[in-house]
Amino acid sequence: MSLDKLGLRLETRAMKFRERAVLFLATGFFIGTVPFAPGTFGSIIGLPVCFLISRLNIFLSVICTLLFIFFAIWVAAAAVKILKKEDPAEIVIDEIAGLIVTFVGLPFTLKTAIAGFIIFRTFDILKPFPIGTLEKKVAGGPGVVFDDVMAGIYGNLILRLAIYVTGTI
Repeated sequence: MSLDKLGLRLETRAMKFRERAVLFLATGFFIGTVPFAPGTFGSIIGLPVCFLISRLNIFLSVICTLLFIFFAIWVAAAAVKILKKEDPAEIVIDEIAGLIVTFVGLPFTLKTAIAGFIIFRTFDILKPFPIGTLEKKVAGGPGVVFDDVMAGIYGNLILRLAIYVTGTI
């Protein structure tokens, strides 16, 4: 299937393998090309990654999270150049990074997965301060990713609070 059919309006014949690979990763295996709610669908792709990282000890899970954030910044920066748009909706690797941050250091159960997903998406969509400011003031790959990482930090703190207050996981 061509990238054109998936919604990326590009001259795909001239596109190099590296550019295609970048778009494949940036769009969450092309899930970011769905015509509605690409960020939500991109976040869903991140749930299995969160599950896997949750099985690591805290030190390794933080290291993996940081490495993924840096990787996401690099991929997003390359995708922004290819797509010639600032923070295109098709790029969802930032949602995956933000969702990973939401769950880092927390137990991953069905309840926390649902709650964390909803909390993260709410912060990502509403963009309370300073999330919206980050999105507007920071350009390129960091600008694409940092607002979602901040939404993930908010999500992590609210999920921690919910677990503490309810005493349940």
